[in-house]
Amino acid sequence: MTDTTDQREFLAAPAPNDALAQKPPRARVSDAIEEDEEVKPRQRDYLDGFLAASPEAPSAGGDGGELQGAVVDALKEIYDPEIPVNIYDLGLIYGVDVDEESDVTITMTLTTPHCPVAETMPGEVELRASSVPGIRDAEVNLVWDPPWSPEKMSDEARLELGML
Repeated sequence: MTDTTDQREFLAAPAPNDALAQKPPRARVSDAIEEDEEVKPRQRDYLDGFLAASPEAPSAGGDGGELQGAVVDALKEIYDPEIPVNIYDLGLIYGVDVDEESDVTITMTLTTPHCPVAETMPGEVELRASSVPGIRDAEVNLVWDPPWSPEKMSDEARLELGML
């Protein structure tokens, strides 16, 4: 049987503290410019248009707008009659959408379909939302899917109810 082992020589990479290892030269900007070329000073006019423009005024509608915040504040004044927590922190409000015409659409649910205020709560929510200054019209969509669960409550509501 013959020995078929390959006799290769391997070179190990030099250790980082090896005195023989040399660092490659660093690239410099001055190296890229030929001595014959004239170096022009950099012009800052590329920012003039950006700096002169005034910031866009935030729209009153849309996510994070002033009207949406005012509607949420109004909804936080409505309390569930059986639980001493407002309906927003209770997690009954799934969405507050304000469009560009200042119309608000509120998507909400109730704790159960047999809730004693099932007939009056959506009307009260619509009335409160439409009474916010700047809101033109309010519409409430009562949904049952996804169903409400205690996990939808805010930490403030859980603390108030002793669940935290």
